[in-house]
Amino acid sequence: MENKVKKIEEAASYIRDHLSFLPEVGLILGSGLGVLADEIEDAVKLDYEDIPHFPVSTVEGHAGKLVIGHLNGKKVVAMQGRFHYYEGYSMSEVTFPLYVMKELGVRAMIITNAAGGMNRNFSPGDLMIITDHINFTGNNPLIGPNPDKYGPRFPDMSRAYTPELVQVAEQAAQKEGLQVQKGVYAGISGPSFMTPAELIMLRNLGADALGMSTVPEVIAASHCGLKVLGISCITDMAIGEELEPLTHEQVMEVAEKTKPRFIKLVKSAIRGVS
Repeated sequence: MENKVKKIEEAASYIRDHLSFLPEVGLILGSGLGVLADEIEDAVKLDYEDIPHFPVSTVEGHAGKLVIGHLNGKKVVAMQGRFHYYEGYSMSEVTFPLYVMKELGVRAMIITNAAGGMNRNFSPGDLMIITDHINFTGNNPLIGPNPDKYGPRFPDMSRAYTPELVQVAEQAAQKEGLQVQKGVYAGISGPSFMTPAELIMLRNLGADALGMSTVPEVIAASHCGLKVLGISCITDMAIGEELEPLTHEQVMEVAEKTKPRFIKLVKSAIRGVS
């Protein structure tokens, strides 16, 4: 465990050496949503492969850069692309950047994703503010020795998606004239999409949307005391009884069309994130 803490500190030290200020808000930008990083002003861009101990993103639509700068008056660090359990990384590797951001001084996270909608009231292109999640990955990033420096052995998850930030996002949407959904996100391991029976099961368990990310990162964020705002871009409908064949390219296409509203929502909401 001392080795993990040392790796976190070394990665944070490398990033800090390239900055004239320290970020206060972290952003994780999901499939097709990395364009938001292009809105960051006075940006310092670091390739993941150059940061000590950082994994490298291998998925289409994930640029693989850390972008640090200013966005709507906030000092931010944005992950332009994330790491997934299905890529073969351990849960510890998937969540490594969260602890690096904590080490840099980040206090709050905006975590985004592309997701399949299971709620019949949703439509492709909707934005969903996440209020809770179901961990259906079959794993947990906190399994193993606990780094006491960053958080407790048994962290509370009752406010994993910070209620105050959910309210901030709702107010931002209203201000910008954007319609948004709210709901529960189910995290699965992937990389295969789910069968009709599996989708029906998850919907019956209370999930409104599902995807292959976010849950491990939110668990790690809760562990180390970070506030979290989660936003899903609903890229397709995953209704088990009406399921049609789906490709990653289709997901990216809808994410592309949703970008303007997504960017508007996050840029407006970030003003109230603290």
